[in-house]
Amino acid sequence: MRATSFGAIAADYDRYRPGPPAAGVEWILDGARGRDLVVDIGAGTGALSRLLVERVTRVVAVEPDRRMSTVLSENVPAATVCTARAEQLPLRAGAVDAVMGSSMWHWVDEPRAVAEVARVLRPGGVLGLMWGGPDRTRGWLADVLSGPARAWREREEESHPQRHHHELRIPESAPFAPAERQYLEWTVPVTAEELVGLFRTYSGFIVLPEAEQERIHTLFADAVRDHPSFAERDRVDLPMRCTCWRAVRRG
Repeated sequence: MRATSFGAIAADYDRYRPGPPAAGVEWILDGARGRDLVVDIGAGTGALSRLLVERVTRVVAVEPDRRMSTVLSENVPAATVCTARAEQLPLRAGAVDAVMGSSMWHWVDEPRAVAEVARVLRPGGVLGLMWGGPDRTRGWLADVLSGPARAWREREEESHPQRHHHELRIPESAPFAPAERQYLEWTVPVTAEELVGLFRTYSGFIVLPEAEQERIHTLFADAVRDHPSFAERDRVDLPMRCTCWRAVRRG
């Protein structure tokens, strides 16, 4: 199952995946009335939780895969880690200031998750979501993905096209104000090895048979190493983008 495939590579996921932008975290939290208790849903190995523990009083990190949450517990000891899903949160009603998730909402049952988030949020609390990752349409990365490495891009997009919608859709009956959106761009310096490692952490690659993994890995690794951007530099700036959403719970 693609949604739980990441646990098989939890250590690599933690090593190679860039975390969400701090500016996006601040923008979402600024929409909430308080910062006493914040829940990180689909917390993975803790990239978002790392940023939250520096900004709020208490963080509860909710992750359904124990392989991921084991790494999370080691990374963010200040967070309370729970094995649970966004559709069934182990929290009492009206207790939470913000529920946040990073690059995970496309894996949930959205109507059930919205209802559950509304249950645990106090009035004035905020649901905040972020979808971040490399911008595959810009600069040298677009060149790499339009050449021999397009096999990787096409396999990923065909196997999970809905992941690119990056929208927060709230039913009209749910007790939320209209959702707000912010778009952020930045760069992260990476080596060729780190870039290849990153693209091996996507579910479309993880679930492939081993022989197909090696074939696509070789294509992508060769395309990265042969690109002029890496000719004279150990690291290059990887273009990143993030779509952020926040919706405030009505009283």
